[in-house]
Amino acid sequence: MPPLPIEGITYRQERWRSACAGILETAGNTFLLLIATRYFHAGPIAKACVAAGGSVGLLLSPVTVNAVQRLRIPATTAVSRLLAAGAVACLVAALLPLQSGGMYAVACVFAMATSSAAIPLLTQMYHDNYPAQRRGKLYSRTFMLRIAAAIGFAFLAGHWLEPGLGRLVGPGFPWVARLDTLIGNIPGRFRWLIVVFAAAFAVAAFAVRRIPSQPLPAAAGSHPLHGLRYVREDRLFRQALIAWMLMGFANLAMLPMRVEYLGNPRYGLSKSAAEIALLTLVIPNLARLVLSPVWGRLFDRMNFFALRVTLNVGFALGIAAFFTSDRTWGLVVGAIIYGVSNAGGDVAWGLWVTKFAPPERIADYMAVHTGFTGVRGVLAPLIAFQVVQHFTPATMGWIATTLILAASLILVPEIAAWKRRQPPRRI
Repeated sequence: MPPLPIEGITYRQERWRSACAGILETAGNTFLLLIATRYFHAGPIAKACVAAGGSVGLLLSPVTVNAVQRLRIPATTAVSRLLAAGAVACLVAALLPLQSGGMYAVACVFAMATSSAAIPLLTQMYHDNYPAQRRGKLYSRTFMLRIAAAIGFAFLAGHWLEPGLGRLVGPGFPWVARLDTLIGNIPGRFRWLIVVFAAAFAVAAFAVRRIPSQPLPAAAGSHPLHGLRYVREDRLFRQALIAWMLMGFANLAMLPMRVEYLGNPRYGLSKSAAEIALLTLVIPNLARLVLSPVWGRLFDRMNFFALRVTLNVGFALGIAAFFTSDRTWGLVVGAIIYGVSNAGGDVAWGLWVTKFAPPERIADYMAVHTGFTGVRGVLAPLIAFQVVQHFTPATMGWIATTLILAASLILVPEIAAWKRRQPPRRI
């Protein structure tokens, strides 16, 4: 079936936005936190806030959706404005003095929050502009660009912060060693990296502005949290959210712990910025890149809850392998398993409400989902950075694995219920 004009325009501009999102993903997952630790010498609270920046946006996403519904502006126009605000926040972070760790954390939180607050609006766009029979396929294809951009940029940015490419390629390339020396003499390299993040926000804002979309349907309630009624009225939606809360809390608590575990001398690993980028970004994202189209097709065809349980088991294995090993091979295995699972998690997390919600309430359902994700995303890093003061990362890894397996057990009975369900469903 040839693509519809609106589908083609959306897909073309989404490729640009996704590539920029890959660069920004490295910011939220690794580099902004690493800069906070290495350059601003931020404390546990400030580091937890930087790690939770994207989750703050998710927490605010119901307010964002409600505001866009009331303003009656096209969804992609609202997304573009949010991303432009993120660009400004990154520029502010790049200009702050090193003594302003707290202000740096605030700027990072604001920047990453603008991106994640827009997710329900993008989900509505995917539902409206992509046909249902190939929505997962198209989404996973653009996500592959995001992953590829994250891989390439993580590699380059890691060596930009701490030049070491010469050691990696060996003495046979003396010009690489000279390049390392040249980069190493550039003052304030971390500031230029943050400027690149600002540019990625700006390009993404320009691209998404060109995607056609309609204003969201009028709000179904009088306040930003009106979507919570669907949690009460929709049992299957409620069960999925409960399981996702357990699994997501465990996963989000351990995500910043990867950087802490690898980079903090307290745990005996003391990896360089390049090694941290390799283990937390490059290797997992290579696995995501290879498996993303597979999971996209499975999302279109597979029982959703069976897919979710399969992904949960993969996340549990990846966390257990990573945090119970201090050997390079164990860290690599954990990173690969995590990346494979994350490839499916990307598609499932971003599109699953399109299988649950009435078409006119896609953004509302997604806002509830992202709102709860924001709650656990804000709390999980705060709790994790406090708990790690008393327990080892290995112990925390086992606790997280147990929570993920418990979430899977909740979903097992729903596999049969999903088979009996006939969408679309109206409430």
